Amino acid sequence: MADFPPIADYAFLSDCEDNCLIAPDGSVEWLCLPRPDSPSIFGSLLDRTAGMFRFGPTNTHVPHQRRYIPGTMVLETTWHTPTGWLLVQDFMVIRPVEDGCERRADYRRAPGDAAATGTLLRMATCIGGRVEIIANCIPNFEYGTKIGHWDYDGPGYEAMTVQPPEGDPQLRVTGNLRLGTVGGRCYGKTSLDLGESAFIALSWSDSAPTTKEEADADLLATVSFWRDWLAVGRFPDHPWRSYLERSALTLKGLSYAPTGAIMAAATTSLPETPGGARNWDYRFTWIRDSAFMLRALYRLGFEWEALEYFAFVIEAVAQGGDGKPWDLQIMYGIGGERDLTERTLDHLSGWGNSRPVRVGNGAWDQHQNDVWGMIIDAVDTHIRWGASQILHPVWQGLASLVEQAIQRADDPDQGIWEIRGDPEHFTASKVLCWVAAERGADLARMRDDKERAERWQQAADAMKADILDKGVDERGRFRQAYGNTELDASLLLIPILGFLPPDDERVRTTVLAIADELTEDDLVLRYKVDTTDTGFEGKEGTFTICSFWLVSALAMIGELDRARALCKKLLSFAGPLQLYAEEIEASTGEHLGNVPQAFTHLALIEAVSALIEAEGATAPTLGS
Repeated sequence: MADFPPIADYAFLSDCEDNCLIAPDGSVEWLCLPRPDSPSIFGSLLDRTAGMFRFGPTNTHVPHQRRYIPGTMVLETTWHTPTGWLLVQDFMVIRPVEDGCERRADYRRAPGDAAATGTLLRMATCIGGRVEIIANCIPNFEYGTKIGHWDYDGPGYEAMTVQPPEGDPQLRVTGNLRLGTVGGRCYGKTSLDLGESAFIALSWSDSAPTTKEEADADLLATVSFWRDWLAVGRFPDHPWRSYLERSALTLKGLSYAPTGAIMAAATTSLPETPGGARNWDYRFTWIRDSAFMLRALYRLGFEWEALEYFAFVIEAVAQGGDGKPWDLQIMYGIGGERDLTERTLDHLSGWGNSRPVRVGNGAWDQHQNDVWGMIIDAVDTHIRWGASQILHPVWQGLASLVEQAIQRADDPDQGIWEIRGDPEHFTASKVLCWVAAERGADLARMRDDKERAERWQQAADAMKADILDKGVDERGRFRQAYGNTELDASLLLIPILGFLPPDDERVRTTVLAIADELTEDDLVLRYKVDTTDTGFEGKEGTFTICSFWLVSALAMIGELDRARALCKKLLSFAGPLQLYAEEIEASTGEHLGNVPQAFTHLALIEAVSALIEAEGATAPTLGS
């Protein structure tokens, strides 16, 4: 397949440590090792020559059906070939943790009852007729720049190993079909009659299955892990429940168990505009996401994941503090890394020839005033959902962040959208500074820290007055930045984060203006690119998180019919496997940007849950 598959058509697999994307033809086109932010082993997602791993029928490339086994991250693909029917199950193996197992040096969180094994397992079963299948494994290390040397492992033909010319990781392929090698390729082929099965496992550890019985046991264990995890959650009995469950599973899949981090997305450089330059690396954790992440996890009942994610955020922010004021940046690596220097990989074509491909993210040291509000709101959420008391050193660090928000509130910044043009006085950034001071005052009152509570509340009140004076235009609606009259989707956070009540006329006017004027076919744009200095030229798609924010805001101001109609439309735009990228091209429904996008799934959880609750509150009761 010479062309790139649509972004929405990729399946996402994870074991909560590593993850991969699988194209509709059965090719693993994205896998980075030994961490999901490491260089790619399979990189065909970004260049058709950068490595892949296909397992499926030899003469058919378009599947009959693809789905996740319900309640899991196990992909099930049904193939109809000219000679028969084939069922392929793909998953990253998760097994129960044995008592007394050796502690891993990279783990800072307590492991659960089951954990990743470092194995991608692919199983095929003929369910009708006779089907010839092929395995084709072509790792290209270091983002497609290095080819390894294959060797047989053991006396038979069923196991081989490969590693790059220098360093790690070493990969091992095992299965019950005979394997051979040509150059950098490992391959195998066999035919299956009705009821017969074959499997192949790619492992970067020492625990790959070597028999069909072991593979079957791994499938059962992995299905059980995901379903047991999902059973902990709280989901409404509603037609939209499956979207909430898939979003929860996706967030769990984007987590990195050793530290508790949750990545913004699994990929880098999938374009916001096909053929354009807005291509970014999202394999990091954004502080911007923290407030929404904790809201979503607690709302759905995943308190343990909320605790571990909160621990990661506080650990990353506090590192090297030693009693000094915390130095907050907008994003961190999944191991807590602070330096995320950006570079381009000019040898890669990019998805759909969208260059450049970037690794690292140049926004890591940007000045964005929203981050203080996001992290303090996250702490406030953590405490209100019953978390234990914040220790004194942590409180002192958080207090320094509130102080920074108050001191810097009058400064211009790049805004929540990480504008690469000149800094401006963005209204939403001012609102988030208010959130930092307001929530900080609440936390201080909980701790009986009266001096800070009073001083921070006074600062919050002064900020609110300034925002209402300079952030509202003559039409009575909030503006993108002081001094202009543009709309911006980030203004939808004003009711969502409680800056003003939903029944305030300025809120209602702003929400309806965004719905009417900042949309394409009802889907929300972040801003108008022709009047916003982004540092780039060209169009961008509608931002799906902003569209879900609009659902929430419409529901809050009582526009339930409009909220419901927009929500139904957004859910209809979900990918075939209920996954979302960052943007949707309104005229075609095409997904754009990195995938799966945590921020989008977070906004879906917030919007769908809020709308279901609002409809329940307005529904007639029995006998009324």
